[in-house]
Amino acid sequence: MVDDETYEALFETRAEHRQRMRRNTKSKRRQTDPVVEIAERPDDANVGFHPTYKASHHDHGEMQWILAALSDFYADKLIDDVLRAVRGGKEASVYACAAHPSTGVEWLAAKVYRPRMFRSLKNDAVYRQGRGLLDDSGKTIKARDQRVARAVHNGTRFGQELRIGSWIGHEYETLRMLCDAGADLPRPYACGNNAIIMEYLGDAVNAAPTLNQVALEPAEARTLFDQVMHNVALMLSHHRIHADLSAYNVLYWGGAIKIIDFPQAVDPRANPQARSLLARDVERVCQYFNRYGVRADPVALTRSLWARYMRGAEVGT
Repeated sequence: MVDDETYEALFETRAEHRQRMRRNTKSKRRQTDPVVEIAERPDDANVGFHPTYKASHHDHGEMQWILAALSDFYADKLIDDVLRAVRGGKEASVYACAAHPSTGVEWLAAKVYRPRMFRSLKNDAVYRQGRGLLDDSGKTIKARDQRVARAVHNGTRFGQELRIGSWIGHEYETLRMLCDAGADLPRPYACGNNAIIMEYLGDAVNAAPTLNQVALEPAEARTLFDQVMHNVALMLSHHRIHADLSAYNVLYWGGAIKIIDFPQAVDPRANPQARSLLARDVERVCQYFNRYGVRADPVALTRSLWARYMRGAEVGT
């Protein structure tokens, strides 16, 4: 339960926050960030959840975030354990988890966003153009409450938390929709608490590497290039552009690929930068496969993809 003072603090602007802090310099309790304080508060769901994975002593807050983000999935019988970290990034880390038997799979991957790290993201405005506001489970937030609208508009701490949740919810909803369409992506299982539970690619010892970490045979490279471009076209036909596609965002395992990391994906119907983002994706893919002798013209490919998409959009209208 959040008290009135903390609730009001969630919606205050930075200037209002500074004024409140000056008024309350005698109280150290009021100098904490209420959003972080709420996130770090112990939860009953943690009971019985004791992950095998132990964070590095250099990162004292990591286990707090793992417990806060993944305890509900343990309670809901999606995961039984967190085994190891498999991938780190600026906004999120990915962990290999032992799946609960009810899931029918042996392992699952948990992508955990860490809000303090996420706040370093400064240039997400280009991706947010045309987006609605989602919560961290992919549900639309109807900004009828003027305080919510004000928090997002003014960039208050609570507004930032809403933006983070929307970023995560957008990735989950994009994964769900594109997987249903047949794209080669990790299938999402659940979302919430700054985390997404999804399909794991790898085995008990090793997670799948990204394409930039493997050496391909020339014949295989041609096949995989065609597969990646097929996915780009399929995603575009379902009104999505990855917007950050490269060899660093394609997992490779046993000759198969899965495209990952979709929080910045854009809808070309709503985002005015869509074509340039598509062109950047195609160029990066072509650059990577060019080293294996796969010759392709990224400008011509982008033009063809965009023309086909626009024809389909006109037919759809």
